[in-house]
This record gives sequence, structure tokens and C-alpha cells, in this order.
Amino acid sequence: MAKVPDLTTLPGDDHSVDIFPSSKKSFYTTSYHSLGETCVDKLMSRSTSETSKTSKLTFKESLVLVSANGKTLKKRRLSFNQPISDDDLEAIAYDLEEEPIKPRSASRLLQSNVSYTYKRIIQKEFALNDPLHQSIIQDPTSQYLKATSLTDQDQEVKFDMGAYISTKEDSKFPVTLRISKTHLFVSAQEEDGPVLLKEMPETPKTITGSDTNLIFFWESHSDMNYFTSAAHPELLIATKEDSVVHMARGLPSMTEFQIS
Repeated sequence: MAKVPDLTTLPGDDHSVDIFPSSKKSFYTTSYHSLGETCVDKLMSRSTSETSKTSKLTFKESLVLVSANGKTLKKRRLSFNQPISDDDLEAIAYDLEEEPIKPRSASRLLQSNVSYTYKRIIQKEFALNDPLHQSIIQDPTSQYLKATSLTDQDQEVKFDMGAYISTKEDSKFPVTLRISKTHLFVSAQEEDGPVLLKEMPETPKTITGSDTNLIFFWESHSDMNYFTSAAHPELLIATKEDSVVHMARGLPSMTEFQIS
């Protein structure tokens, strides 16, 4: 194989020869000229123009803006041809994180727009018993309902169940639970909060808005019954051992009841 010669040494000579003597001009120019102000202004103007064009990009799907450190800054759906705003660009640059949308709040907003109309009483003077065979009584020391074991069944609370129909098309069965021979209706509260007894002047013919706490979606599977709050769709009427009746998502609370 041919050997590449050393360009700085001539063949057969022991002395190195400079093939780029200092007296010769370099092949490359070494003179530089500073950019004039006019040129700089043009570059600045072009940069600004390109930034402006960037802010006019449009999207046809949901827009999610994420900063360099991975934070979700904005998450919203844009209509067709809606431009990214200057605020969106500022959020990317400065990590201006927005408060996330809360599903629970959105669900309550939807529920508040639903109206429930009274039809009739479908069950009268029945009792509720949980999987521990506890009965529901009115706690004599408070205004709450309580689950406890009874030897005298005359102390247990009897309920009437009223059927309603809603303006929303679904397969759920909305009902109210009223203590028999009274105007006291079971009212749902926040998670782990005890259910309240709300006194109404009469059986409400229409329920909407803040009174939606009175509505429960009744489901029956085999011999077990479940009552899910219309106002808090993730919560059900629940019990624990020798404790007040409250609202819960499930275990360790018990959300199943037998009707007797």
C-alpha cells in the first residue's frame, strides 16, 4: 500500500522545509469587519418578526404547553384557527403554572343544572341493615343517624323512598330517603361527613341546585342496595361499626344495605 508522504519533508532530504513561508500570504483571509448598525437592526427586526409569526401558529386539537422542567403550564381546548396568545408564550418562558381543572368541581357544576321531578312513594316504612347486621337509629345525643346493633328493633329508623325522574337522559334511578311519618330527609355531605337530616315543609315536587343533596341514585344487586349521592357522585351512604352514618367511597366503610 502506498504511504502518504509527510508534506513538511521533501523526499531524500534530512531537513524540514516550510511549505507555508511567513512571507507568503495565507490562502484564507484574516481580515474581519464588524457588522454595521443597519445590519444589526435588520437582524433584530427579523428575529422579532419570526417571534411574532410563531405566536400565530394554530392547532385543531387540545393544546398542552409544557415547560423545560416538565411542568404542565396550560391545558385547554382551542377552537379551529385560534392562535396561541402572548400569554401562552409567556407561560412557557417563565413557568407560569395554572391551577389544574378539578373533576369534582366540574361534576358538581353539571349536576347543579339537572332538575328532578317527584313521581311517587315506591317503598314505605322499611329499615336499612348493613353487612354487620347493624340497624340505623337516630342518635339521641345528636341530630345524626347512627349504625348500631339492636336487641329492640322498635328503635330502628323506618324510611320512605320517593321516586324522581331527571331531565338528564340516563339509566340511574334517583330517589329520596325520608324518615317515615316526618318531614326529615336524608341529605348528603362531603366525604367522611355525617349525613344530615334536613327538614322540608313538604315532599319537594322539584329538586335542583343546592337541594340536589337530597337525591340519591338507588342501585340493587342481589339482596344488597347502594345509595350514591347525586351531588357527590363518587360518594355513597356508608356505615362503620357503631358509628354515625356518613358519606364514603368504599372500604374501610361499608356501603351495602339490606332493605327489610
